Amino acid sequence: MNKAKPPADSCLPWAASALFGAAMGCVAWSLTVWARAYCDAGYDAGGRFELNILLPLVVIIEAFVGLAARAIAHRLVHAAPATVRMSLPPLLVVAATAGLAWWLFATRGTLDGYPGDSGLCPATNVPPQWPAWMPA
Repeated sequence: MNKAKPPADSCLPWAASALFGAAMGCVAWSLTVWARAYCDAGYDAGGRFELNILLPLVVIIEAFVGLAARAIAHRLVHAAPATVRMSLPPLLVVAATAGLAWWLFATRGTLDGYPGDSGLCPATNVPPQWPAWMPA
């Protein structure tokens, strides 16, 4: 009369969520560094020090956001149909980590009003290559 135990959930989706978040953190950090260097706004010695301190913080925070979004989605889809259970957690992880990456670029990468010296960017310090449809 031994009853079989239900299989445990795989840890692979959780690890993938954390790794995706960490990768988004690296992308956000490199985009921020690129924008500051291109516009020469806040890329002095103090700015580079700030960005180097931000690198591990951004990667860790983005990994945590990926895990938190996965946990929230896991709780939301407990009794949902299979298609929703499979699609909502990855979508929520992507939306949460991309939103945080965009926020980092908008607040730390484009220092509005900071006197940039390169002459390649307007006073808002948003590089001209940045898409106009995406606010910064």
